[in-house]
Amino acid sequence: GLQHRGAGPGGRAQANAKADRPGFTKCKDDKVQTPKFDGTGYDSDLVDSLERDIVSRNPNVHWNDIADLEDAKKLLREAVVLPMWMPDFFKGIRRPWKGVLMVGPPGTGKTMLAKAVATECGTTFFNVSSSTLTSKYRGESEKLVRLLFEMARFYAPTTIFIDEIDSICGRRGTSDEHEASRRVKSELLIQMDGVGGALEGDDPSKMVMVLAATNFPWDIDEALRRRLEKRIYIPLPSAVGRVELLRINLREVDLATDVNLDLIAEKIEGYSGADITNVCRDASMMAMRRRIQGLSPEEIRALSKEELQMPVTMEDFTLTLKKISKSVSAADLEKYEAWMAEFGSV
Repeated sequence: GLQHRGAGPGGRAQANAKADRPGFTKCKDDKVQTPKFDGTGYDSDLVDSLERDIVSRNPNVHWNDIADLEDAKKLLREAVVLPMWMPDFFKGIRRPWKGVLMVGPPGTGKTMLAKAVATECGTTFFNVSSSTLTSKYRGESEKLVRLLFEMARFYAPTTIFIDEIDSICGRRGTSDEHEASRRVKSELLIQMDGVGGALEGDDPSKMVMVLAATNFPWDIDEALRRRLEKRIYIPLPSAVGRVELLRINLREVDLATDVNLDLIAEKIEGYSGADITNVCRDASMMAMRRRIQGLSPEEIRALSKEELQMPVTMEDFTLTLKKISKSVSAADLEKYEAWMAEFGSV
């Protein structure tokens, strides 16, 4: 997910300012000492690698760092953040959802949104990619899932983010399904039933929320789909979002006076956030390519930084767009929309 805004010094200052406002729960990092999970009974290497690779106590990404996607932000805030802030209201029929699934084309910002959720409600953030669960610890995968949820309960309140969940939870019984992946899936379903959004004694500090993302929702096992009760579509950027993404990506680049971002945004309709980043990166290299054309390696090395920093022109964008096309087809979009029409729950 590349719809990111706050990487520069401004973003950092903004993030720090946010942490001081009322209603923001300070992350566990801010305490003098965080209690350490006791991994007795588990392989200590497994526990250490989970602590090292997966646990993040403050992803430091805020809603403001993400361009566009206002509807998705609103839905995620209601599904995940507000139950942490207003536990007395989210009880009974209004109990938090067991799990939330973000669905959409690649490169639309699903991972960024998950990090913003964790930062915003001050939960410990477990960032799990399905490849971690399946390949890295082949044979240990079920144990890893069990350990993951035990650690999540220990470090609660917790958000467990599982990216590319379709690759561990493909439809059961398919011919190419491996026995080990079947066991991992069963363990994941058992653990999700164990934590659910329902809180122990309605205590928000015990909450473990499962947030998942997929580019291939139609490959997800229906038992898992039922447990991911809230399903949210993360679309391609709108016209306004595209202009905003162009601005974010080009904020450190000199632009010639003929560059019209609104016009470029029109031309890149249907491009994902990741595609737009690629367009900006390529266009920003064009001036340098022109400058070094025909020069020897010695002459190139002798060039000063100032000589290479020529403004990017509208022509550079035109040439780039001839090379970089959108990565999501109209047929793919129809497939997402059809799936959401059948299984979505906004």
